[in-house]
Amino acid sequence: MRILVTGADGQLGQCIRDAANGSIDEYIFTDVDDIDITDREAVKLCLQVNNFDIVINCAAFTDVERAETQEDIALRINGEAVRNLADAAKEFGVTLIHISTDYVFRGDANRPINEEALTAPCGAYGRTKLAGERYIAESGCKALILRTAWLYSEYGRNFVKTMFALTRDRENLKVVVDQIGSPTYARDLAKAIVNIVEKRLYEGKEGVYHFSDLGVCSWFDLAAMTARLSGHDDCNISPCHSSAYPSKVERPAYSVLDKTKFMSTFGFEIPYWVDSLSECIKRLREAEND
Repeated sequence: MRILVTGADGQLGQCIRDAANGSIDEYIFTDVDDIDITDREAVKLCLQVNNFDIVINCAAFTDVERAETQEDIALRINGEAVRNLADAAKEFGVTLIHISTDYVFRGDANRPINEEALTAPCGAYGRTKLAGERYIAESGCKALILRTAWLYSEYGRNFVKTMFALTRDRENLKVVVDQIGSPTYARDLAKAIVNIVEKRLYEGKEGVYHFSDLGVCSWFDLAAMTARLSGHDDCNISPCHSSAYPSKVERPAYSVLDKTKFMSTFGFEIPYWVDSLSECIKRLREAEND
């Protein structure tokens, strides 16, 4: 089996690279310098000549603030590029595994959100990611769409890495308490994807699935737990409301994803968020001491 991974320099792409180390399958990791997925002909040629069985699309425009003023660019990457991949996947019989987001929902639910819930993005990022999902459906290609939320890892820029540094360097912090979700360690999602691929579990299981780590917390809770696990207890973290940080982006107030369908379909045991955070912090501390 030959697997193409796009957006491989991002945090999820790098975690898939780690998870696939030693795999029986052949993974080809690419980013924009290798193939520009916004170029329709380049995508078609790549799939035509390389005999890929699966494409895992990790490429995305994820800067939610910038998406509000550059929605055309975000749509090109989150929407039109996905259409290129989906159309080529359909033409050459390739299965597409695509990563989407909790931002396709408005965020006003009061219970875990399942895959059948009404999508109603409240910002440009969510709109462009939902466009990508719809392009996949329109293409008719074989596809798994995995919606995730609050992604973090020891790679790239993310909330946990920021809190790890800030709680080490500052005496006081204020963190939002009125946005609720489930953090997702990118290594957990990467392991799940590689497991699906290696065991060929995707066959006949096309559709939309939700994946985040188990449990629920606020950004304040995540910051406090990051400080505790990092040994940065001297930092005083205070809860505050979103209004304390005015933004042109309306972020989901509640984005807890229901993982029941994913777990029952693929038999994958999803870790509890505190356990996964502990593993990530351990890696960050080891890197700090190297």
